[in-house]
Amino acid sequence: MTMTTPSSFAYLSVERGMEFIGDEAGFLSLLKTLHKTLTTDIPLISDLLSRDDVNGANRLLHQVKGFAPVFCVDALVEHVVKVEALSKHGDAPEVRAAFALMAPQLEQLRSEVALHLAANQLALD
Repeated sequence: MTMTTPSSFAYLSVERGMEFIGDEAGFLSLLKTLHKTLTTDIPLISDLLSRDDVNGANRLLHQVKGFAPVFCVDALVEHVVKVEALSKHGDAPEVRAAFALMAPQLEQLRSEVALHLAANQLALD
């Protein structure tokens, strides 16, 4: 199977992911996991921050920071790292504002992952 890559993406780096993971099946499998994680975690982080639960948000942001270097372009990786670091020591309004700026980028990443999976005929769970 040769992986199909839709037109260029703003935040998803297929090249980086393939370089890191090494095989198409593994890459696509992890992309499905990433899509599921983003679908769940973006609204959950927003909800936690709306309740001033910075520690809870930090746990989820730490997970996001873990996959960013594997699947994302440098600019998004840097943004994720900054917001996750802020969530360790920042106050709730500051972290909430920083996440509000990053959330649309994560949503776009989620959309790009869905497009890539669809282009490779993989259904989302």
